[in-house]
Amino acid sequence: MTSIRRFLERLVAREDVLAISRRYFVSNGFDGTLTSIGVIVGAVLSGVPNGLTVIKIGLGAAVGLGTSAVWSVWEIERAETRAEIHRLERAMLVDLNDTRIEREQAGVRVVHATMSGLGPIIGILVPLSPFLVAGTVLTMVEAALVAVALGVSVLGVFGAYMGSISGQRWYVAAARMGLAGLVVAAINVFLPG
Repeated sequence: MTSIRRFLERLVAREDVLAISRRYFVSNGFDGTLTSIGVIVGAVLSGVPNGLTVIKIGLGAAVGLGTSAVWSVWEIERAETRAEIHRLERAMLVDLNDTRIEREQAGVRVVHATMSGLGPIIGILVPLSPFLVAGTVLTMVEAALVAVALGVSVLGVFGAYMGSISGQRWYVAAARMGLAGLVVAAINVFLPG
């Protein structure tokens, strides 16, 4: 088990692996958070009577987006790494099956798929959390307002993180990302029906 842990730690320490995993995590986390905000506002405005129902709807979205994120990245990375291995095999005139190179590529695929799946799950579960106390501590509308604020905050954290690693002003990047959550909430409020 420690050899697997060391193997994965070595992969995550590589900047190329970290950069791609970070992109998958933030991109899919962004999608999950915006989806969560849309589901929450739409559910509350549609008259969903209790927080548990909103949570169930949100969990359905988390399962769908999380599965999509893991599965699509797994298949994308599988195709890309196989193509890369085939190019190396042609250039080196050697079969790379069951070699360190092939094992590392498989490990990288696991890291990318895991990070890709974590993003939307976090992005959905955090905004859903106020609905655990909807009807007791918070009304449904209050829970929705807190949820939107949490979603905007999650987006802001994603933006601040990306801004800080790219040398931008982190607070400007945070505001740009957070604004997307407010836009989604506003559009849902003004949708007919």
